[in-house]
Amino acid sequence: MSKFKELFGSDTEIKTKADISSKNAEVTENKIDYARKCVSFIDLTTLEGSDTFEKVGNLCEKGRRPSDLQEVSCAAICIYPRFISFTKDKLKGSGLKTASVATSFPSGQVPLDLKLQEVKYCIEQGADEIDMVISRGEFLSGNYELVSDEIKQIKGLCKSEGNHVHLKVILETGELKTYENIYKASVLAIEAGADFIKTSTGKISPAATLEAAYVMLNVIKEHYKNTGVKIGFKPAGGIRTTDEALQYVSLVKNVLGDEWLKPELFRIGASSLLDNLLKDIA
Repeated sequence: MSKFKELFGSDTEIKTKADISSKNAEVTENKIDYARKCVSFIDLTTLEGSDTFEKVGNLCEKGRRPSDLQEVSCAAICIYPRFISFTKDKLKGSGLKTASVATSFPSGQVPLDLKLQEVKYCIEQGADEIDMVISRGEFLSGNYELVSDEIKQIKGLCKSEGNHVHLKVILETGELKTYENIYKASVLAIEAGADFIKTSTGKISPAATLEAAYVMLNVIKEHYKNTGVKIGFKPAGGIRTTDEALQYVSLVKNVLGDEWLKPELFRIGASSLLDNLLKDIA
């Protein structure tokens, strides 16, 4: 029996277990408290071709001070590389991280040397975190060593010359076709040096799903059991309502435990979620 089958069983079992794990009585009974926590997990994101410095500046202000109703800020502002230094300046003194997508987001369809150049640029501009995409075409073609090597080289840049840039590796689970592929990609990304594994770019459908998250979280759990090293998790794409966000909070809580419910280990990539959280909190 393969390790995947041993851990997860059939696709039907994964769906059932994911559904069960996305419900937690404590989260349900304390919805407002957990909604407040969710604000602190958000990577507030704008990744549109129409993005402007004005739009990014407004997003930074929103992330720093989401509402007068609470004393919590978001975790990071996630933007395209051209906005990094501007965002870094806007967030100065706030504690929020400047996160940038890279490696030819969202497709990843450029040669490795161009990906590395982009990551270098992001680091030089002051990015605290890099959200990279894997080469899904290569992965689906079975070129696992190539995909792993790309992640390793990018991780090398993130940790070179005194850099301490966190690396989030986007699997784009909606393109990986099977839960077993999501499992394999999660293991590969973690072993290659990912600090976080992330579901999606938000640019294709389906984006984040509870089933994909359940598989990824269990890979993180196995890795922690085997090595003692904690890897972060970030669902992204299509998470808009408080109830949807709390399903992912419940998943993390049930699979990994409360120690993962902090911005250092759990993020939610979102653009419209924040407004809905604040509405429900109010």
